[in-house]
Amino acid sequence: MSRTEPTIPPLGYGAANVGNLFRALADDEAWAVLDAAWESGIRYFDTAPHYGLGLSERRLGAFLQTKPREEFFLSTKAGRLLRPNPAYAGGLDTDNDFFVPDDLQRVWDFSDAGIRTSLDESRERLGIDRIDLVYLHDPERHDLDLAIAEAFPALERLRSEETIGAIGVGSMVSDALARSVREADLDAIMIAGRYTLLEQPAAEDVLPACRERGTGVVAASVFNSGLLAKAEPTRDSRYEYGGVPDEIWDRLQRIVAVCRAHDVPLPAAAIQFPLRDAATRSVVVGSSRPEQVRQNAALAATDIPHEFWAELEDAGLIPASTD
Repeated sequence: MSRTEPTIPPLGYGAANVGNLFRALADDEAWAVLDAAWESGIRYFDTAPHYGLGLSERRLGAFLQTKPREEFFLSTKAGRLLRPNPAYAGGLDTDNDFFVPDDLQRVWDFSDAGIRTSLDESRERLGIDRIDLVYLHDPERHDLDLAIAEAFPALERLRSEETIGAIGVGSMVSDALARSVREADLDAIMIAGRYTLLEQPAAEDVLPACRERGTGVVAASVFNSGLLAKAEPTRDSRYEYGGVPDEIWDRLQRIVAVCRAHDVPLPAAAIQFPLRDAATRSVVVGSSRPEQVRQNAALAATDIPHEFWAELEDAGLIPASTD
C-alpha cells in the first residue's frame, strides 16, 4: 500500500493518564475520563505500551470496544516490548512517573520481528485489531541510526501489507523528528512539547521537512507539561518534568500579558496554536480528570481573534501562520 496521509480528527485524547501517569486511577475513574472525552466529541485516542506498562492500552481498549469502530481514530506506538522484570520486588514504576507495579520492564527492539511483536501485543492488550496509526516511540533514546535502518522499514512493510493504516514517529527531540521525516517514508509524526505556544524549535527544521514531504503533524504536550494549563500560571508549575527556567518564565509572562489584553484564556491559545501551521492535523491533550477533559474540548472550540495572534507574531513570540 502506498503512503496516504491519514485523516486525523483535530482534537485527540492522549491516554498516558489512564496508564496512571503521575497518580493512580481506579478503573472506574479511568473509564469516567475516557467517557468524558467521548461525550465531548473527541474521536482520536492515542496510547502506547510505555504508558503504565500496558495499562493505558488495556483500559483504552476496553472502553473503545464499546464504541463503533468506524467512529474513532486510534494510534499506539512501537519500539519497546514489555517483558517480565526479573528484579521485581513489589515496587512501582515511578522512575518513569507511572504509578503501576514494575513487574514488567521495557525492552528496546527495533528489529522487524520486534516491531511486529510489539504491534501484535498492543492489539492483544487493546482487544482491537485495526490500529490506524503506529508511531515509533522515542527512537533517539535507543538508537536513531538503527531506527532508520530497521524499525522504519519494518513499519513500512506492515503498512504495505495493510496490517496497519499509517506509520510515523513520536519524539520530544526536534533533530530526531526532522531526520526521521527526511529519511523514512512517514505518514505523520507526533511532536511532543517542541511546537507549543511557549516555544517552537520544531518550526526551524521539523515543520519545513513535513511540509516538503507531505507528512502530517500531531502536536502533543502543548501545555509544556502543565505550565500552560491554567490561565494564570505559577512559578511552581511543572515544566518539562522540572522547574521553570528564568528565560522561559519571562517569555511566558509576555504571552500571558497578551492573553489578558485580548481576553483569551492561555490554555485555549495553547491548544489552538499548533493548528495555525498548515502541516498540523491534530492536537492531542491528556488529563486524569473528567472535568479537565471537558474543559479542554471547550477551550479547543473557543473563538480567538486574529488580532491576538497578530500581536504575538509582531512581538516575535510565535512564528507567522502558514495555515
